[in-house]
Amino acid sequence: MKIQENIPLAPLTTFGIGGPARWFADAASEDDVAQAVAWAHARRVPVFVLGGGSNLLVSDAGFDGLVLRIALRGIAVDTASGNCIYQAAAGELWDAFVQRTIWDDCAGIECLAGIPGAVGGTPVQNVGAYGQEVANVIERVRVFDLDALAFVELAAAECGFAYRRSRFNTTDRGRFLVTRVDYRLTPGGAPALRYPELHRAIQAVHRDGSKPTLTEVAEEVRRIRRSKGMLIIEDDPDCHSAGSFFKNPIISESLFQKIAARSAAAPPRFPAGSGPESDGLVKIPAAWLIEQAGFHKGCVLGAAGISSRHTLALVNRGGASAAEILALAEQIANAVEARFGLQLEMEPVLVGFNRTPSHRAE
Repeated sequence: MKIQENIPLAPLTTFGIGGPARWFADAASEDDVAQAVAWAHARRVPVFVLGGGSNLLVSDAGFDGLVLRIALRGIAVDTASGNCIYQAAAGELWDAFVQRTIWDDCAGIECLAGIPGAVGGTPVQNVGAYGQEVANVIERVRVFDLDALAFVELAAAECGFAYRRSRFNTTDRGRFLVTRVDYRLTPGGAPALRYPELHRAIQAVHRDGSKPTLTEVAEEVRRIRRSKGMLIIEDDPDCHSAGSFFKNPIISESLFQKIAARSAAAPPRFPAGSGPESDGLVKIPAAWLIEQAGFHKGCVLGAAGISSRHTLALVNRGGASAAEILALAEQIANAVEARFGLQLEMEPVLVGFNRTPSHRAE
C-alpha cells in the first residue's frame, strides 16, 4: 500500500471544495485497512476514512492527517434463508448496488436509488429517502474496531440506528471503520410507496390498478431527485453540493403547534418514525423552515449559494471556499432560529475543521 503526500481532496468530493490531505492512501483490502491504521497510530496521525465523498465538506486548509479512501469491492449473495442477504464491500458505489438488487428483483432499497456515495457510508448516516432507510434492511455491519485493533461484526440491533443517526456518528464516533455491510432484502417483494410525492407519481401511471415494478419506482425516484438537483450529473451547477445540508428536525407536538402559530399556514408534517420512541414527535421539513425564514432557491452569497431547485442543498457556484459555504449555512441557521426558536442541524461531515472527529466514514 502506497502512502502519498499532499493529495488534493476537492476533486474527490461532490462539493468540489477543500484543501489537500497531508497523507493519502487507497485501501483495496482489509489488510490495507489494518496496515494504514497501524501506520497512522505509529506516527500519532489522525485518520479520516473517505468513501464516495458525497456527504462532506473539507476545510480550505485540508486535513492534517491520513485520508484513507476505502476501495474494497465485491458483492456476495446468500439466498439460503429464503431472503436475499447481500454482502456488499464498503467501497461499492451505492447507486450501482441498488440497481443490482433491482435487476435481481429484490425489494427493500429501491427508493434509495440515485443517492451518491458508497455502501460504507450508508449505516453511518442511516441513509434514507422517499419512505425507506437502510436501518430497516441492514443485517450486520463489518467494521475495524480502532480501540481493539480488530475486525468485528455488529448486528443491526447493536448499531443504534435512529433518524440519520447510528452509533457510528454519535456515541462511538471515530471508533469504527466500515468495511462491509450486509442487507436482508425480499425476493419478488413489492416496492415501497410510503412517500406521498412518490406514491402520487406512480399512481398517475398505474391508474388501471396494475402493480408497479421495482425498476419503475427506482426510475421515478431518480427523476424526482433530478428535478430537485439531488442527482449527481456532470456539468450541472446544482449538483456541486453535499445533498441536503440540513436535517429535517424531529420536534415535539407542542413545538410544532408554536411554529404553526407563527406562520401564515401550518407547516407540512410527517411521522417521526414507526416505533414507540417516536410517540408525540413530528418531523418537519427543514426546507419549509428555511423558506419561511426568508431564504429561497437560487439565493447566493459570493460563490456559495442555494440550489435553484431545492432549498436544502447548498451549492458551490464555482470556486467557492468552505468558509463561504459555512457562512451561508450559518446565516440560514440563525434566521431559522430567530424566526422559530429551532436550531437546524447540519447533515454533512466537516473534515479538517477544529470540530471534525479524527475518524469518520463517508
